[in-house]
Amino acid sequence: MFDLDKWKEIWATLRSNRLRTFLTAFGVFWGILMLIAMLGFGSAIQSGSKRQMKGMATNLLFCWGQQTTESYDGLPPGRGVRFDTDDIELLRKLPSIEWLAPRLQLGGWMNNFTVGYESKNGTFTVMADYPELRHIIAFEYDAGRFINERDIAESRKVVVIGKSVRDQLFEPDEDPIGKYIKISGVYFEVVGLTRTLRSGGQGERDSNTLFVPFTTLKNSFNMGNRVGFFALTAKPGTDGAELERQVKEVLKRHHRIAPTDDLAIGSFNMFVMFGKFQTFFLVLSIVSWVVGGATLLAGVIGVSNIMLITVKERTKEIGVRKALGATPISIVSMVMKESIVLTIIAGLLGVAAGVGLLAAADAVFSNMPDSPLGPPNIGLSTVMIAMAVLVGAGALAGIMPASHAASIKPIEALRAE
Repeated sequence: MFDLDKWKEIWATLRSNRLRTFLTAFGVFWGILMLIAMLGFGSAIQSGSKRQMKGMATNLLFCWGQQTTESYDGLPPGRGVRFDTDDIELLRKLPSIEWLAPRLQLGGWMNNFTVGYESKNGTFTVMADYPELRHIIAFEYDAGRFINERDIAESRKVVVIGKSVRDQLFEPDEDPIGKYIKISGVYFEVVGLTRTLRSGGQGERDSNTLFVPFTTLKNSFNMGNRVGFFALTAKPGTDGAELERQVKEVLKRHHRIAPTDDLAIGSFNMFVMFGKFQTFFLVLSIVSWVVGGATLLAGVIGVSNIMLITVKERTKEIGVRKALGATPISIVSMVMKESIVLTIIAGLLGVAAGVGLLAAADAVFSNMPDSPLGPPNIGLSTVMIAMAVLVGAGALAGIMPASHAASIKPIEALRAE
């Protein structure tokens, strides 16, 4: 296997027709490059999607009120559905719910309020929340804490602010904890500074949001018993679609909505979305392997055909070898080695080019924090599998030419033109 003369002979054979060798190797090179690129692109989509969902529970369900589209129980269609605090206790009775976080935005959805500190002002989102929210949307804390149960029970005028709020209202070296900011004429003490784990538009909203105790907002701004929407998570093992059905059933019954009115209550089910993502990633991975593998197979077929031509050109040489005592196994070994060496060299160059392409793409995506694509990485195990495929492909490409070479008879070979 490590006979230097044999390796020199293989190199001389491959070098004897450089253009043909190059064109043959290019098919394998292109196939492995396509495989690496497609796997890397799939990885970029997957990591980008996970980055977008980072900081949010994957067993998450949002519900909000819309308008009824059917008459029911003597009530006409077109009624606006507004959740209230009674819904909180009704939903808490559902055994499948793990964490329930009623939420309410000051001024309503997509409305911001002016917030001031000393001489500085800014327009931000003000959300009323319960402590359970920290189990649904994860934050890191640069300072302080999140809303706690005592804040809710005592309706404390405390606030947790996002990073952009801190940057706009306070000096760079100023500690906001313990300071009082004014929200629509009411002063709140800053008790926490959050840094969102989400990216893109969601992360931007988190960074520009102030979180106050739900009971405080209700009492300070005369919000009554309103609830804007619900964010909740399910206990492990719960079916997401079934939980969504149960939640909507409870809310419809309380607000006298027709059981068949599917548009009265809006929802976003992360269960379903995450399941679709998982299926999509699996299909994308399979397609990448199939398309890349098919391209690589085309290159391998090219190698096999070229090796057949090479064996035909070397018919007399093979005949002389066999006349001098070369065994069929040695002839097969010679052809197989040439095929494997050609395939591996081309494949290694393809792997190197693929890794370089992914590195360049990573450098581009790293400067685009809002890009839907993440780092296009592939694992070492994937590279090792690709290398194993290369070795197998080289052996596969050499089987037919090697069998043909082994079947050549010395007398007929010496007579061949």
